[in-house]
Amino acid sequence: MQRDAVRSAPAVVVMGVAGCGKSAVGEALAAALGAIFVEGDQLHPPENVARMARGEPLTDALREGWLDAIGRRIAGSVGDGQGVVAACSALKRSYRERLRGFCQDIVFLYLEIDPATAKRRVGSRQGHFMPASLVDSQFATLEAPAADENALT
Repeated sequence: MQRDAVRSAPAVVVMGVAGCGKSAVGEALAAALGAIFVEGDQLHPPENVARMARGEPLTDALREGWLDAIGRRIAGSVGDGQGVVAACSALKRSYRERLRGFCQDIVFLYLEIDPATAKRRVGSRQGHFMPASLVDSQFATLEAPAADENALT
């Protein structure tokens, strides 16, 4: 897939485990493209935030509403003719397929990082609900995008 696909995509989801830089890259990309930026972390329901703050990983079922909230924001922006860049871990293929149900033409931008660096970054964040203790569970859940998923690394 060509990198030009990011420029022409109606929606880009910057994905990867906690600490990989989704928010920073997503904000910069949205600014460069003149697109709306959606911070997926802000769309978690309070129950999910509390669970993660306690060091408990989310289940697939708990992620469904969150993914749908992100998907609705993406679809709304695209429907209004506005490009959109969203930061969302999108760790599993099934999560990416769920998002694609809202916008078929999403391009995923996968940010890779090693576990030690991710833990260090997450541990140094101030005021964020995600503890470094959950980084290992994110790597355990992660399914890197396959060649047929319209994704860049």
